[in-house]
Amino acid sequence: MSTAISARPGVIRPLVDGVALSVVVAVAAALAEPAVKAAAGGRFGLPAVVIALIFGMLLHPLANRQRFQPGMVFCVKKMLRWAIALLGLRVALGDIVALGLTTALIVIASMAATVASGFVLARFLGRETGMGALAGVATAVCGASAALATATVVPDYRSKAADVAFTVIAMNALSTLAMLFYPLLCVWLGLTQAQTGVMLGATIHDVAQVVGAGQAVSIEAANAAIIVKLFRVFLLLPAVLIVGWWLVRDGADADVSGKAKVPVPVFAIMFLVLCLANSLLSTLPSLAGTYGPLRDLLLEISRWGLLVAIAALGLGTSIGAMARLGWRHLLLVTGTSLVILVVVTGSLLALG
Repeated sequence: MSTAISARPGVIRPLVDGVALSVVVAVAAALAEPAVKAAAGGRFGLPAVVIALIFGMLLHPLANRQRFQPGMVFCVKKMLRWAIALLGLRVALGDIVALGLTTALIVIASMAATVASGFVLARFLGRETGMGALAGVATAVCGASAALATATVVPDYRSKAADVAFTVIAMNALSTLAMLFYPLLCVWLGLTQAQTGVMLGATIHDVAQVVGAGQAVSIEAANAAIIVKLFRVFLLLPAVLIVGWWLVRDGADADVSGKAKVPVPVFAIMFLVLCLANSLLSTLPSLAGTYGPLRDLLLEISRWGLLVAIAALGLGTSIGAMARLGWRHLLLVTGTSLVILVVVTGSLLALG
């Protein structure tokens, strides 16, 4: 017992500096978010995750020291997984069932096409297979969170950190553009309020921008958009598992004996378990007074965990490495975004 206790400080101490620096960057980003929006007159803002990533990259020369590395790796590898698992508490199966079979099939088909297009475009553009996986899943599921989840099953390669950082920033930028222009596109296409909600929820990457785009149209469209979006979030587990399996099949991940290893993302399984728990507990009125506040607390912990992990990712990413990625990366994420847009809108128009 005494040996275990005495060993614990030796495990924790190397993490302190990197975790502390990541937390400082995360807090600074959270404080800067409303200030950035106010400076733009309330018309434009950057989410805290993007600000944290930018602040982190600016501080990369400071963070690129051995004393910070263990803690930063802990944030990106461990804390990130816990935070993503807790996101399962956002989803209730009852809302997903209410979508109906046709809508569910449209969403699943568009997501599958988008993930596949990430691999195809990456090969065509001469990018790493891992970058194709990041772009495809981030576009198909839920932007930055999905990119970080996918990074856990993508084998390490030289520019992986820069690719993940680029994907996070690109997903936010494209989601913001979509939030502004997709509602206008829905009007031009003559979609109904319900179809508009499905289109927005099935094509925009980040949850916040889905909410903004839906509310810009109507309450009916916003409610439909949110439910469809949460269905995409619910499919995070199969998306990550399939991509991990494909990378193994493609020979991207193997152990020393030469046998392929299928990654088992325990955090994604916990995500599903928490989805199921949330679905059950949300239907029990007797627990509403206890479960509701607990759920809100856990989701807030998840939000901060993701923010700290993003900050650590930024601290470990060189701006120079990001600048060297080039136009092919931008074309890749734009291409996957167009694929999901075309498949969803085409399906809605075909079905009337």
